[in-house]
Amino acid sequence: MKPRLLDLFCCAGGAGTGYARAGFDVVGVDIDPQPRYPFEFHQADALKYLRDHGHEFDAIHASPPCQVYSKTAHLHDNEHPDLLAPTRVELEATGLPYVIENVEGAPLIAPLTLCGSEFGLMAPDVDGLPLALRRHRLFESNVWLMGAGGCEHDPNIQVAGSYTAGRHRTPVHRDNPNRLGGYTPALSVRAALLGIDWKMNEHELAQAIPPAYTEFIGGQLIRSLTLEAA
Repeated sequence: MKPRLLDLFCCAGGAGTGYARAGFDVVGVDIDPQPRYPFEFHQADALKYLRDHGHEFDAIHASPPCQVYSKTAHLHDNEHPDLLAPTRVELEATGLPYVIENVEGAPLIAPLTLCGSEFGLMAPDVDGLPLALRRHRLFESNVWLMGAGGCEHDPNIQVAGSYTAGRHRTPVHRDNPNRLGGYTPALSVRAALLGIDWKMNEHELAQAIPPAYTEFIGGQLIRSLTLEAA
């Protein structure tokens, strides 16, 4: 039987898909409806669900709201709660292996940073120019996590990776042949860069964790669980 992973603050399932590919049976929880989440889903307060049901799982992933730490926080119209520290407290109380994901600038403890360039995440733009994902995400865990080799940014093939719902768009023209300066590709190109092969809207793609990141981490979690059970 597959180990079970609880995917808290799951959004549309970028992280959950990676864990499923790694071999987990994934269950997602989010305060908002997530009609495009590809696995079992429960609409609920994430921390309350964790307290009530965390013991039913083998490992837990949490992506508490990142907007308060984002470099583009000033662009968000609504206030977002800082749930990172309360989430950590609740996760530690379970005694289970856990991973907390967030953006650069978030106060995670000894986090692992992953980048799209480590996984060769690339896709052609609408005109055929190759683009490479440079989205950085941080991962804290109570399990030792191995890195993926570090960023390998090619200065000649690049695209900004924040994709904040189309903000900071820089027009592409002859003086900007490599799509620098915060260029935001078309929705279908963004999905391909992230490795998202199911439908997401602008907001969901802006928040999405590339599944390759959590597939890499999920494999390490499963190995840790296997060793623990041996």
